[in-house]
Amino acid sequence: MSALALVAASCAQFPDARPAESWQEKPRLTPEAGPKPHVEGDPENGPRAGGQPGRTSASVQPPQGCKDFDPAVIGTCLEPVTAVATLGETTALAADRSGRVVRVEKDRDPVEIARIPVDMTGDGGLTGLALSPNYAEDELIYAYVTTATDNRVVRFARNDTAKPVLTGIPKGGSGNRGALASDRRGNLLVATGDAGDAAAAGDPNSLAGKVLRVDTSGKPAKDNPNANSPVLASGLHAPAGLCTDREGKASWVTDRAQDRDLLFQVRPGKLATPAWNWPDRPGVGGCAAGAGVISVAMERSAALANLFLNPDGTFKGKPQLTEQNRYGRLSAADIAPDGTYAFFGTMNKAGGQPVSSDDRVVAIPINKAGAANGKD
Repeated sequence: MSALALVAASCAQFPDARPAESWQEKPRLTPEAGPKPHVEGDPENGPRAGGQPGRTSASVQPPQGCKDFDPAVIGTCLEPVTAVATLGETTALAADRSGRVVRVEKDRDPVEIARIPVDMTGDGGLTGLALSPNYAEDELIYAYVTTATDNRVVRFARNDTAKPVLTGIPKGGSGNRGALASDRRGNLLVATGDAGDAAAAGDPNSLAGKVLRVDTSGKPAKDNPNANSPVLASGLHAPAGLCTDREGKASWVTDRAQDRDLLFQVRPGKLATPAWNWPDRPGVGGCAAGAGVISVAMERSAALANLFLNPDGTFKGKPQLTEQNRYGRLSAADIAPDGTYAFFGTMNKAGGQPVSSDDRVVAIPINKAGAANGKD
């Protein structure tokens, strides 16, 4: 075994797989049509048939307590949302840093399904959620959490104790935030912070500041650059979002560097050249990869940045901002089953200007108009 393999093995631990627990209810996973983009004067502007989330005009009635009249709002009165995972057309999981995971559904009260012990010091806590690639069969959920000793990936079923999957990810006074996503090929992608040590991001023997690719038991994916290491790519500082297109052809990660915000396309090796950067640091959060568009949540700018793709993978012009100041500080994201809209969480109670129904989960259409028209 090489020296790299020995070090990687000593940093990461891969607990044995545990049998799945049975859930009491299964969400609908059959893709259906998502909400249409908002068009002024459109008679369908509002709730859609069958309870589907829709768009709303700027004159929508203000919320009353936890009741929100915006038809795009799926869940209300949450703590600042750090992670979301889509279950169905109007249903999702939402988590906050404290380790609480709730099921949110349109016009229903949130239901707590898990509470995972975490360490919230610094920027730690629960910051990533992803459904198992085999969720329809095993009903397992994966989370990225900070503990007293490390950052790690755990998995859990409803009302069950979380089981460790990948442990030993370095923990520091900062840089503990991470993200999770499926690679759409049966593996999990894990974005890790640099644990307050910028040099660790470039160290191939450290799991800090990396994009990791592991199977569902936490072992390195078979097609990783080094078969004995979970490391896929290196060079992250404080990742905030991770997403893969529905075909599994491309994955993207957002990062908050010390001098700018970044979006990288994930490729094996070093993440040296960003696909886009924001010198004004708008606070990039979660991302959603749609057909020809990457939508990035913005916390400080309180908007959604849409970057439209050319066939060769380059971007068409500058990002288009939508939803600015409509829902406040947007954070976590996950794509919906049909790929036409995404679920975003808000973080208005953490430095924003919350309304009575905050914090919320909203279903926002992914705008394809710019991709079709080539707008800048």
